[in-house]
Amino acid sequence: QVQLVESGGGLVQPGGSLRLSCAGSGFIFSDYAMSWYRQAPGKERELVAGISSDSIITQYGDSVRGRFTISRDNAKNTVYLLMNSLKPDDTAVYYCNARRSIEYWGQGTQVTVSS
Repeated sequence: QVQLVESGGGLVQPGGSLRLSCAGSGFIFSDYAMSWYRQAPGKERELVAGISSDSIITQYGDSVRGRFTISRDNAKNTVYLLMNSLKPDDTAVYYCNARRSIEYWGQGTQVTVSS
């Protein structure tokens, strides 16, 4: 049974930091590119960051580049998203995605940036 379980979300003040984690199981994690997406109320789901299976290639959405960092630990079957300098516009549900020839999604974790 494939599972992607996100954790680390919560309420943070503007300018603060959070680190999201996504643990994968039930598939060969190291074979999959991993990504983080987010969806705010009333908006479409958007790509936040992606990382190749071997960590060589990373990509970021324009709105988070320079503030967020994606990384992975294939030994732990986990992908991370370090979010710095958070803004209220970063408020959304953050989803983990695994993609190869097929893709899997996690259930999401809420991130709220508010004073």
